[in-house]
Amino acid sequence: MSELTGWDRRLSVVADGKGLVGYAGAVLLRRLADRAGLTAALAGVLPAGAGNGWRDRAVVVVQLAVAITLGAANLSDAEQLQAHHQGLFGPAVSDSTTRRTLQAMDADVLAKIARARAQVRRGVWSLLHLRPGGFPWLTIAGKQLHRWVVIDMDATIITAVSKKQGATATWKKTFGFHPLAAWCANTGECLAMLLRAGNAGSNTVADHLRVLGEALAQVPGALMAKILVRVDGAGATHGLHEHLRDLNTMRRTVRFTTGWTVTDEDEKAIARLPERAWETSLKQDGSLQEGYCVAELTGLNRREGWIKGMRLIVRRVKPSGRHTKDLTAFEKETGWKYSITATNINKMTRIPGSHQIQWLDVLHRHHAVVEDHVRTNKAMGLHNLPSKSWTINTAWMLTANLAADLDAWLRLLTLHDQEGLADAEPDTMRFRLYHLPARLAKHARSRWLRIDRSWPWAGAFVRPGRGSPPFQRSPDHPIPPRQGPGRRTTRSTPGPWNPEPPQRHAKTPPDTHGNKTG
Repeated sequence: MSELTGWDRRLSVVADGKGLVGYAGAVLLRRLADRAGLTAALAGVLPAGAGNGWRDRAVVVVQLAVAITLGAANLSDAEQLQAHHQGLFGPAVSDSTTRRTLQAMDADVLAKIARARAQVRRGVWSLLHLRPGGFPWLTIAGKQLHRWVVIDMDATIITAVSKKQGATATWKKTFGFHPLAAWCANTGECLAMLLRAGNAGSNTVADHLRVLGEALAQVPGALMAKILVRVDGAGATHGLHEHLRDLNTMRRTVRFTTGWTVTDEDEKAIARLPERAWETSLKQDGSLQEGYCVAELTGLNRREGWIKGMRLIVRRVKPSGRHTKDLTAFEKETGWKYSITATNINKMTRIPGSHQIQWLDVLHRHHAVVEDHVRTNKAMGLHNLPSKSWTINTAWMLTANLAADLDAWLRLLTLHDQEGLADAEPDTMRFRLYHLPARLAKHARSRWLRIDRSWPWAGAFVRPGRGSPPFQRSPDHPIPPRQGPGRRTTRSTPGPWNPEPPQRHAKTPPDTHGNKTG
């Protein structure tokens, strides 16, 4: 993967503009997908070419993921972005071809793609162990969670301004969808995402169990020994806690932290806490956070029916102005706002002090990074679902997750030592890398992509003294011939991936593709 940063970046802009390529950073993403094995893994699931004019469906999906990373918000945008790379990847995939590809991705195909993603992720995580610094283990308040894979779960709202299948009123009094997802806090990858109707519940146990199961299936077996699951208050259900408890085996340790809905019984238990029980909380860097306190509530709360060994940790803060209208009578009387964390952590292996309530409070508050993952995923294709069809939107959501994977892998494998880029926002990555122009130079049968070294920030990605390896098209995916009247010499059997085209004089139905944003 280190060769991905070895591109020579020289651009000689000429008046006629011949050979210029827009959005040259797409080459890094496409090359990463090919070398990581994603393209080949998808080729084992999706149909291959069957004649002139047929587009390999695996290449269609990969190219769509690359376009989403570049900023495509709908199928038309994806086609226009791919038009900039015709000299590299062949003619752009039409939006109708992309739509048919997504429409044919039913539940069985999506399950096969999930298994293919897990296989590719296993190889990528093996490379992460070999990079300088090793695998990105989390560090919380000065303590490294060595060998612990952290999974954060959260739901979000995707609004819609037009009537789409499954779009309903949401609990935030908006209109759209309410997907539930799980991210790996170590790498920033979206491991699993479930598209749900807008009126789906926040604490639906069945949905949490399904997404958690799909997320755990994405974790390589070698790293399944220590799993930490973090959920907000929607995870404080009997079913989820009991399921997480039952996941523990002789070879696997599963720990969790979830939010907790404060009830009258909880407030009565808090009132019985002596003042000496409160301790100053910690910041994320491990220093004291004056004015914020935590205490152990376990044992004082007598609510029955919860798993054995569960601990409750209460935190109190001075309420801000926006909290005033939400304060309970007890909170107004005491002058504090309270929140509770539920956890089954008594001790985490090889992490000294992991039983302390201050550190457990910091550990759960670090779950807030999931909001960054939600925001960045929305900036890469999930701000608005592009179609009226539920099936197409589900497939688009999966492709957006593939785009997030490519972006995360590029940062982790090649940009981890680049200051300001390893954790840059998607728009920053597009401006500084993905949207760079370049010149396509041809020599013999090789194609060389050259970017100007004087271009802003281009030098950060150039290894001094190294030449630029040629971009060569894989022999398994040759450039298909340009489409035109009479060019297609063979036809494939009509099916879900290649539906029968309409008759020449048939009445054209109204456009219901819904590819435009909104």
